[in-house]
Amino acid sequence: MSMVPVTRNDLLVIGSGAAGLSVALGATSRRVCLLTPERIGEDGSSVLAQGGIAAAMGAGDCAEQHAADTLVAGSGMAQPDAVRRLTHAAAATIQWLQDLGLVPDVDPHGNLCLGLEAAHSRPRIVHAGGDRSGAMLMAILRAAVLAAGQVELREGWRAIAPLLDNQGVAGARVRAPDGRLLDLLADDTVLACGGLTALYACHTGSRHADGAGHAFAVAAGAPLRDMEFVQFHPTALAIPDGSAAAAPLLSEALRGAGARLRGADGHLLFDSGGLPGSDLGPRDEVARAVYRAVLRGAAWLDLRGELAASLAVRFPAAAALCRRIGIDPRCELLPVMPAAHYHMGGVAVDDHAATCVPGLHAVGEVAAAGIHGANRLASNSLLEALVLGRALGDRLSRTGSRKRPSARFKVATAVAGSFEGPLREQLAALLWRCAGPVRDGITLDEGSTRLVALAADALRAGHTAAAARIEVARSLVEAATRRRCSVGAHFRSDAVGFDGDRDARAA
Repeated sequence: MSMVPVTRNDLLVIGSGAAGLSVALGATSRRVCLLTPERIGEDGSSVLAQGGIAAAMGAGDCAEQHAADTLVAGSGMAQPDAVRRLTHAAAATIQWLQDLGLVPDVDPHGNLCLGLEAAHSRPRIVHAGGDRSGAMLMAILRAAVLAAGQVELREGWRAIAPLLDNQGVAGARVRAPDGRLLDLLADDTVLACGGLTALYACHTGSRHADGAGHAFAVAAGAPLRDMEFVQFHPTALAIPDGSAAAAPLLSEALRGAGARLRGADGHLLFDSGGLPGSDLGPRDEVARAVYRAVLRGAAWLDLRGELAASLAVRFPAAAALCRRIGIDPRCELLPVMPAAHYHMGGVAVDDHAATCVPGLHAVGEVAAAGIHGANRLASNSLLEALVLGRALGDRLSRTGSRKRPSARFKVATAVAGSFEGPLREQLAALLWRCAGPVRDGITLDEGSTRLVALAADALRAGHTAAAARIEVARSLVEAATRRRCSVGAHFRSDAVGFDGDRDARAA
């Protein structure tokens, strides 16, 4: 029996990105405790999103075509029914956001300005505030949650371990900003705390996307799935000082608006735009082309011409970034590199975002819901977070609380606390080297061996949270080792062939 103070809620939501806030807004009849390590809405990658939300709302477009594009991008690894449920809910989701107060970008005639991004057959990316869509979206969701009477907000709090009883997950042990521990009992616990790309040396997005949710799920007894599938964005700004901070993202929409990729000597990496094998080809193909160009010397994004002249209006975030780094896009090229951007794998969940452990759910990037397959279609991630998050909240609201016995529970080993310092830096460099955009068996084997030793070092030093994150990284590397073929974002230079069994899952 724990001697730590105990409190109880109907529903515990860990994370306050688009997925977590959507769960809270959907769970109208539940008493929700929302846990976030930062200010609400600022702990994840949602607020940084530039591309927008994919929705088939343009002339000549439809949800079935959106689904078809998603399935092609996923290299046959996505689940068709899950994909179709997502794309058919897109238009209603945009309307829901508008009802909450989101104002999408429109043309002078009042029609939606729909952007074109990689591997989409038609323009269908809904923006708000140009390339500040994530910030605009999160401001609306944050205001709605703050106005909701059933949500208790705990900012600066971290979940560090699951609470387990004889029925499953019973909540979480959490740490307050001042270091105090508290056991938060909950009838249902939702992981909405983002992915693991911040474990890489080169990454975009939030530093909190460090595998904490994956480690929490494993400690609770839930399996991980499709761990080898990491999407690398082709155009992160190459930071010359080697900073360990997230690399600023140069939105794919820039290429949709005419920006071109060039190699070290200034030649175009691709001859044409809009087709596979081009500037707007599938992200994995473009990322590998940029990766190879960087190895040969450099890769550049060319915004010169009409795009640069209108940059401040159409892409204010990109314009501000150029000013900050002292580059004039009207006459200078921007140095770019690929960076870990999104993880298609994660905690295995069913069609209702439930894990196999009663009382534990996962939604958003932390979850593997079968939508993205081996390679995510651009701007489907915010859509997934909103649609599945809201649906999960609504379902939990309608089904009511899961009855559980008195407060008899045990606390799992602390696995999801803060993870900083030399161990994280070593892990980041190692993961980029062995499981980056281009992989091979020898380097993967070496990486796995080194990760075992690194985890042992962490345990000897008493850093259980660090050891748990290293084990999450090792599950990624081992899944990549087992999948000897290339498929989607998982590319091996020593591949024995393309994946012939598209239904295989690396658990």
